[in-house]
Amino acid sequence: MAAKIYPVILSGGSGTRLWPQSRTSYPKQFLPLVSNQSLLQETAQRVSDTATFAPPLMVCNEEHRFLVAEQLREIDIQPSHIVLEPIARNTAPAVAVAACLLAATDADALMLVLPSDHLIEDTSAFRSVVQMAADAASDGALVTFGIKPTRPETGYGYIAGGEPISADGGCLKVNSFVEKPDLPTAEGYLKDGTYYWNSGMFLFAASAFLEECGRFEPDIRKGAEAAVAGAETDLDFLRLAIDPFTAVPSKSIDYAVMEHTSRAAVVPADIGWNDVGSWASLWEIGDKDTDGNIIKGDSLAIDTKNSFISTDGPLVTVLGVEGLAVVATMDAVLVLPLSRTQDVKTIIDKLKAENRDESSLHPKVYRPWGFYHTVHDGDRFQVKRITVNAGASLSLQRHHHRAEHWVVVNGVAEVTKDDETFILHENESVYLPPLSIHRLVNPGKVPLNLIEVQSGSYLGEDDIERYEDIYRRN
Repeated sequence: MAAKIYPVILSGGSGTRLWPQSRTSYPKQFLPLVSNQSLLQETAQRVSDTATFAPPLMVCNEEHRFLVAEQLREIDIQPSHIVLEPIARNTAPAVAVAACLLAATDADALMLVLPSDHLIEDTSAFRSVVQMAADAASDGALVTFGIKPTRPETGYGYIAGGEPISADGGCLKVNSFVEKPDLPTAEGYLKDGTYYWNSGMFLFAASAFLEECGRFEPDIRKGAEAAVAGAETDLDFLRLAIDPFTAVPSKSIDYAVMEHTSRAAVVPADIGWNDVGSWASLWEIGDKDTDGNIIKGDSLAIDTKNSFISTDGPLVTVLGVEGLAVVATMDAVLVLPLSRTQDVKTIIDKLKAENRDESSLHPKVYRPWGFYHTVHDGDRFQVKRITVNAGASLSLQRHHHRAEHWVVVNGVAEVTKDDETFILHENESVYLPPLSIHRLVNPGKVPLNLIEVQSGSYLGEDDIERYEDIYRRN
């Protein structure tokens, strides 16, 4: 297989199934759930062999753009594009946009479409099945990857494999796509041996996908083409045109194309795949102690068995329990049976109904210059810890309703306050009254950490008037 394959990594999702660690503002693909790298980073590294793969094309929403860029920078991977969707429109429009971009330079470019939030443990086997799929895709097939089921799973869709279409029998015609089954049906699929879990990964030529998309969903193809034609470059990002992309139907690639095309094929894949869709799935694949527990963070478990206990916030202690998931962050704690971790959405819905920020906002808020998290939120005041990356700068700005007091914990801060600019070192501070024009810069080579105390009648993040911003935010 001489032609390079173009990875298209989709970084969307609402981040609810692994709440409270994963949230809409910081979904699971950005979390180091299985190793010391995030799922997105592991996905990008899986296709980093430059002899086989071109640089990845990333598709994400605007809110996560700096997270995607920073996580790729951390592992020294330069994407071909980071495409920003103005609104979530499911996978078919996202893939159509990527196909338009690739087809503009190579109509026969082979696209490997990958979710950014799945675990694949056997990279060698993964690359083998990708090569098998590429051979079929070069002949015009639209290939999906079917995971050999290990249990009667009711949470996945299935693919019914048919007759072989490759000489080695490794690639099969798709007989049908099947919705999530009930347990007796899933047990029948497992016994039958010709059904596979639908992994949500695909490989096809850009031109082949656009042909089939135009046949079955012309509005998606036309909208994607218009969104790309009107796209604008913004720093390292490609912003799709808002109006045409917003107008396209919101459909998955399965519903839009794969379930209708006669060119669908499936490669059975035994690659150690897991969609990491619940705390139970993380418990199943993780390294357990002699009592069957997975324990992460500052936790203490006594007389506890077969449980998943994780904290990146306060000390968590459990005694005399079995089969539980206990997950704590700085602002929330989840406790439920491992057998019911698929029901976390019920909690999210309740929190949203009560207008609780914890339903979607993460306590650590990432910005292009670093991050902050709120240490304390009181009546007319807030305390935040702020970390500014080496060489990074906040915007030149002012606030109408709040004052700020910055105390440097470590590192060096360059502070602009109205008409003066000066340096602050460890244990030094500055007071910024309302309406003062100010900026914070880290001129050093190590992260800058400071404590910010805000006080005033309104402390919302929208109380900001920017004068200059290197990241082109409004």
